[in-house]
Amino acid sequence: MAKRSRKAGTSRYRPSDKFKKTLLGGGALVVLVGLNAPAAYSFASEKYHAYKIAQPGYKRQYGSWAMLDVPEQYRTNAIHAALLHSGKVLIIAGSGNNQKKFDEGSFDTILWNPADDSFKKIPTPEDFFCAGHSQLPDGRLLVAGGTARYEVLDGEVSRAGGGMRVKNENPDRGHTFKKGTRFRSPSGVEYVSTSDVTVPKAKKEFKVGYGKSGRMLPWQTKVTAGEARVFVEAVDKGPQALTTQAAQYEILGLKGKDADNLYGLAQKLTTEKQDFQGIKSAYEFDPRAEKYVPVDPMREARWYPTLVTLDDGKVLAVSGLDDVGAVVTGDNELYDPKTKKWSQGPTRYFPTYPALFLTKGGKLFYSGSNAGYGPADKGRQPGLWDLKKNTFTKVDGLTDADQTETSASLMLPPVQDQRVMLLGGGGVGESSKATARTAIVDLGKDSPAFREGPRLPQGTRYLSSVLLPDDTVFTTGGSSDYRGRSASDILKAQFYEPATNSFRPAADPTVGRNYHSEALLLPDGRVVTFGSDPLFNDADNTKLGTFEQRVEIYTPPYLQGDKGKKENRPDLGKGPDRLDAKGRATFRTAHPDRIAKARLMRPSAVTHTTDVEQRSVELTLSKSKNAVTLEAPNDRAVVPPGWYMLFATDKAGVPSEAKWIQVT
Repeated sequence: MAKRSRKAGTSRYRPSDKFKKTLLGGGALVVLVGLNAPAAYSFASEKYHAYKIAQPGYKRQYGSWAMLDVPEQYRTNAIHAALLHSGKVLIIAGSGNNQKKFDEGSFDTILWNPADDSFKKIPTPEDFFCAGHSQLPDGRLLVAGGTARYEVLDGEVSRAGGGMRVKNENPDRGHTFKKGTRFRSPSGVEYVSTSDVTVPKAKKEFKVGYGKSGRMLPWQTKVTAGEARVFVEAVDKGPQALTTQAAQYEILGLKGKDADNLYGLAQKLTTEKQDFQGIKSAYEFDPRAEKYVPVDPMREARWYPTLVTLDDGKVLAVSGLDDVGAVVTGDNELYDPKTKKWSQGPTRYFPTYPALFLTKGGKLFYSGSNAGYGPADKGRQPGLWDLKKNTFTKVDGLTDADQTETSASLMLPPVQDQRVMLLGGGGVGESSKATARTAIVDLGKDSPAFREGPRLPQGTRYLSSVLLPDDTVFTTGGSSDYRGRSASDILKAQFYEPATNSFRPAADPTVGRNYHSEALLLPDGRVVTFGSDPLFNDADNTKLGTFEQRVEIYTPPYLQGDKGKKENRPDLGKGPDRLDAKGRATFRTAHPDRIAKARLMRPSAVTHTTDVEQRSVELTLSKSKNAVTLEAPNDRAVVPPGWYMLFATDKAGVPSEAKWIQVT
């Protein structure tokens, strides 16, 4: 793997005279300095930085980065990344924020095997760009939602458009209208649908009433029209198609009773900005067959949704933009992996990609982290959500509370402590605000409230934060402005130490990561980073940004030098791939004395700095002469069902290679 260094500029590591001669030869350096002293010094500084970070002592203290050699045919715009229990990483691009690929129907998924750095293209049936995903109990990955239509910005909308409610008063059957169906206004202006839409049949209810004398009155029938939404735009350009008046629209091509029973209703059809639109489709990715398997679609279309696994193994889908580009108003839904069907969930509004964490008692904690869409004054208050009662208890104390968009958040290790940390973030939308604030809340207290943690080196949006098996948190990348604008990527990384509530530096990454970037823990203990989608590639904001397709891997200090050799790492030996009914598993090992701690670590499914899957579970240990028995908490709100990486660490924090084990 090739190593790259970042330009040091006026680095604090000033090269010595001896080193300058070693690099260039004394005479050559003198000539260069005479011609261009700043350039020569910068060149020497860069070489010295590359030399310094390659030294074993530096790596042992700060770790090291290496570039993954990805063959050209497998390079893609990584929008989502998920670790599967096969040990492989699913990299989902869909159309990859590329409208040309969307228009062509060209959607990408790449499967990468870190064990041998092999790659495989996976047929991708729909545009999963900006979908949601969650790990299922059997190890499949649920992927739901995605893109139905790309946005059209203010000033670029040439035809009036908006949402059309299609009504059906026929109680006997539903009706499907194909993309391109025409709707005519009372004034004769025609609009065309941009996608297929299926309108359910009307509901017929029979009611019986009673008179004042108590006598039963004849049966009464109440019909409630079926309804579905679809986005429409004017067939012709021009102001005649603009309207803010509610009206009923004729559906062209219908005859007889269908023409009477089926019609459209719309109120606002304008040339204002038209947002992305979501899809209802849902699939499970099968790690064994390595393919997407369709399941029942969601009830709501969703783009930018969060999917979170609950203690019973079901998955809750929350928020997103719907099929006409509006934030879903709070209609959440539940997926049952046993029946492969969706049902109505508890109602609550959140902005898109809300960070929701499963806590003790089955409640969800909303950290305030989110991404992308929703008003600044709605749905941004952190708090505990009781799904059974559908009540929400606010959690206060957060400084820079107006800067939680594009922040990172995670449950600190071990999860039994029930502490959640929020890091960085920025203002709503295209704000230039960015905060260095971190904050921690202890949910085990009677009245939990955020307390400020150690500050990041600078205001940071899009920070990636990854739990490590030694109970530290590795944070890297991000930018100080919206989408890396004005060359604001932050080439820094650090470790958060929960035990001391402090940061310590890590080796600097080479590749900047901002919007549409991901980072996750690999089974061998390394961390991989993907993606980045800057608005511009220069400080003056004159060159349009290009999606970052390089993949960089970080090797922490605990794997440097002799510590990283297989024979020097703890080894659990042979054992089961599933916890027993008491949550226990016994492993035969020649050196149980070397094992100081053990952790179950749930594999990531991450996008837009949102990873609600990862968690680190502390296991109790008991040892015999040639074996070690591990026991997990018997609480599915702490250990949701699914596959986990099992790491053992020694007293120095050096981890074993992970074993995969299932919690049922």
